[in-house]
Amino acid sequence: MREEAFTRHIPPGMNRHDYIRFRFRQALVEAKGFDLVAMGRPEGNGCYCFANDLLSECMIQLERDYRFIVIDTEAGMEHISRGTIGKPDMLLIVSDPGARGLRTIARIKEIATQIGLEPGRIRIVFNRFKSGTASVDIGNDIPITIIPDDHNIEAADLATTPVSQIPSDSPARIAVLNLAKKIQKRAHEKDEKQE
Repeated sequence: MREEAFTRHIPPGMNRHDYIRFRFRQALVEAKGFDLVAMGRPEGNGCYCFANDLLSECMIQLERDYRFIVIDTEAGMEHISRGTIGKPDMLLIVSDPGARGLRTIARIKEIATQIGLEPGRIRIVFNRFKSGTASVDIGNDIPITIIPDDHNIEAADLATTPVSQIPSDSPARIAVLNLAKKIQKRAHEKDEKQE
């Protein structure tokens, strides 16, 4: 869309910002129970400030229309440091419990608090946690959930089967469903405070 905004003819009466907002809405795929916007990786040379600003604007527009917005970003700190995800009600940092993962957690938390996100909104999720793993020191933080290493996930990946189709008694699936319940509970508590 960024490339289109600078290379294609924009319809009369529209500026680049309006055109991108229009294309963003066109990219929204509506489904039963949820809608999806899939965003690719940045490609090409040049500054992405314009695209990042527009992404931020589009996210603000979506907030008006949806009760829950889940943003699944690529691993790393780019979207947090650039501020494209705004200030979410909850930031889940998903990582394996290894040394590199712990360093990444610490760095993401640091950046998130620097841009004004309250520490209480930042929660940690350990993924692919193997039983018998040594205890992990993450300071005073308690993970909101621990998703166990689960052979069902690997089997689904190898079979190119969506993880939504893994068995209902899968340990990872149960952990993720429990996480979803915790998030919903927190959202209801927030709603009650606002009333």
